[in-house]
Amino acid sequence: MDSSSKKISWKMLALMGFTVVWGFGNVVNNYANQGLAVVVSWILILSLYFIPYALMVGEMGSAFKDKSGGVSSWIGSTYGPMLAYFAGWTYWVVHIPYLAQKPQSILVALSWVFFQDGNLVKDINPLLLQSVVLGLFIIFLWIASRGVTSLKRIGALAGTAMFIMGILYILMMLAAPSLVDLKSATTTWDASTLIPSFDFKYFTTISMLVFAVGGCEKLSPYVKEINKPSKNFPKGMLALAIMVGVSALLGSIAMGMMFNSNLIPADLKMNGQYYAFKLLGEYYGVGNFLIILFAIANTLAQISALMFSIDAPLKILIGDADRNYIPKSFAKLNKYGAPINGYKLTGVLVSILIIIPAIGIGNMNTLYNWLLDLNSIVMPLRYLWVFLAYMALRGFKRNKDISKNSDYIFIKNDKVAYFVGAWCFTFTAFACLMGVFPKGLVLFSSEWFFQISLNILTPVILVGLGFILPKIAKKENKLENAINTEL
Repeated sequence: MDSSSKKISWKMLALMGFTVVWGFGNVVNNYANQGLAVVVSWILILSLYFIPYALMVGEMGSAFKDKSGGVSSWIGSTYGPMLAYFAGWTYWVVHIPYLAQKPQSILVALSWVFFQDGNLVKDINPLLLQSVVLGLFIIFLWIASRGVTSLKRIGALAGTAMFIMGILYILMMLAAPSLVDLKSATTTWDASTLIPSFDFKYFTTISMLVFAVGGCEKLSPYVKEINKPSKNFPKGMLALAIMVGVSALLGSIAMGMMFNSNLIPADLKMNGQYYAFKLLGEYYGVGNFLIILFAIANTLAQISALMFSIDAPLKILIGDADRNYIPKSFAKLNKYGAPINGYKLTGVLVSILIIIPAIGIGNMNTLYNWLLDLNSIVMPLRYLWVFLAYMALRGFKRNKDISKNSDYIFIKNDKVAYFVGAWCFTFTAFACLMGVFPKGLVLFSSEWFFQISLNILTPVILVGLGFILPKIAKKENKLENAINTEL
């Protein structure tokens, strides 16, 4: 059999990337932030950020094709083991806010499964609900520590179903004016609605756009499995960008038809996906069938994402890092193969992030929106390491041999390549910084100060905790060496 028949085609690569990067929630959350002005924002973010980001990942995946650790391996090869550890630490620790929000999302989905509305979660006291959220998280943390993986597999199927339903929503909604005589909820489709204002408020929302299109570095291990990577990888990435772009643009237009761009519901981030399928069922005369189906799929997909994000990032951190930086006690596995002390630290950090915000944030919808916005600030921090690695690959003379061995080169001129890497790094950092400022609150109110304090302290503390483990590892190694010397 021809070996090329076993290779991944550029079309398959694009489809794989689409399922990794994209989701219907990206459309809803960014429409909630910007309304129909997000259409122009998508065009800008895709052309100026996502396409170069994806092609840089392709080049690094090709240059480091013998490395299996992803971004941590790239940083280790270009900067050394210490920064490789911090890259791995960042990749793990940015999932803490993500884990704190997932149980909320599960409860929202269950509310729609059983009651077909989001009132159960929206109207309850935040501190009481967050206590339930904490209990739910501890249950799933315990299940994960027992090595149970069946929920991940079930959730993967549900995630595929959600992906299909996201595409189905766009197609059915765009066809609705012809099939069911639907009138657009947004009545004005002109420059005033479609062109962003590019003011301070606008720039506080771009972190959500960056958050939406990030993650394509997960495709890097597949570069070596593509036939003719120098030709087909960029083709696959461009196809991915087109697919994301079409989905983002058409999805945003569909949202504009369903929800008035000038009067967006306050709880659209929390319940927007469910509102969309509930209304779609009403338009087509199928009642609550679509919303129940979507809510069940989303419940299972959220559970899968929670289980995966408890386990996988931690194992990547422990598996790839130098033992001079990761203590043996932290990497200790229980009889089920789970890094139990890492799980305990995860439990402590997530518990703090679940309970403390509930004390100072007035209602559940605001708390949900804040945690989602916090994710858009913290999660893109891991993308910074991607761009740092690329700048080192193309800008440091000692890495020239590595770069030359790449089967695919994004930009041949080193100075231009370095500039593009620096641009993506700077833009990501700027988006994270602007995302720190609270949205939809009275400026300088007590809640505004509470949220901005948490937005600043959370990433600083989470990343700063990474300095503790190397000190513990150093003491452990010193003690072990002393014992070995005595023996």
